[in-house]
Amino acid sequence: MRIVVFLYAFLSILEAGVVSVNIAPKLENNRYMNIKILDQKQLSYNELQGVKFAELSDVTYHTKTDTLYFVGDKGSLFAFRARFGKKIEHLEPLRASRLKSKKGKKFKKWKRDSEGLTLDGEGRLLISFEGDAKIGWFHKNSQKYGSLIRNYTIPKVLRKKKNYRSKNKSLEALAWHKKYGILTAAEWPLKKDDKKRQTIYALSGKKWHFKAEPEGRSSLVAMEVMDDDNLLVLERSYTGILEPFVVTLKKVNIKNCRKKMCPTEVLAKMNSHKGWSVDNFEGLAKVGFDRYVMVSDNGDNFFQKTLLIYFEVL
Repeated sequence: MRIVVFLYAFLSILEAGVVSVNIAPKLENNRYMNIKILDQKQLSYNELQGVKFAELSDVTYHTKTDTLYFVGDKGSLFAFRARFGKKIEHLEPLRASRLKSKKGKKFKKWKRDSEGLTLDGEGRLLISFEGDAKIGWFHKNSQKYGSLIRNYTIPKVLRKKKNYRSKNKSLEALAWHKKYGILTAAEWPLKKDDKKRQTIYALSGKKWHFKAEPEGRSSLVAMEVMDDDNLLVLERSYTGILEPFVVTLKKVNIKNCRKKMCPTEVLAKMNSHKGWSVDNFEGLAKVGFDRYVMVSDNGDNFFQKTLLIYFEVL
């Protein structure tokens, strides 16, 4: 009987859609280092409009329409109606689609590794890709939802696969800056660069360098532009099942770079060996003044979760 009750409760959770969770150790007033956690949710959907809801790799928010977009790393795109106040006030699925070519055909397996997501100043939905490194503009609100409109020209050094440390370590992060335009970054520094010297690239050719975190295999998985026009980056470190999973939120001050390096400030470092139930966080979006969400990739497996954490930078 207990097993039946457990299975019923478990299946109910799976079908719940959005449920509250807690990934943090005991905190005073929900504050930790230089952030305050405002809300924490698990998104539990199997499919949305026939598209598997799994392996989310980035998120972005359109404040004018209260729309939260997610991209998955197998070429999927989702839109939710979302409102943010003191908590996540509303979160409801709107639409879903596979990413498609200009002709409306689904991308081939080797061309659909979508990783970065952002909206530009005109509200265009932009997505970056690993493997076949590229950045494209996609339809977001019509019958062509998820279809490619055009590709952008990326810096020459980012076009060749041989320049990356692996084909799965290319254009992971994407953001839009009102002064510098589209910004992107590889998950790991290029082969020619020091392993701890991370680089952010503007499509205009301008570059900014900063030092990656000291943890092993620390990678840049997402970034967002802050209210002071500097950058908030999300770094992730995972070296093995017995080693800590470390997620770092860090400010990169691109306005005060010296000797080709930009100063950084760690805002929060969440370590699985220090009470944090962190998962594979890969996406970051600004949703209000000093307020952001980050989302995790569930790996499309039973043991990981899709988590959406709403926080404020203090």
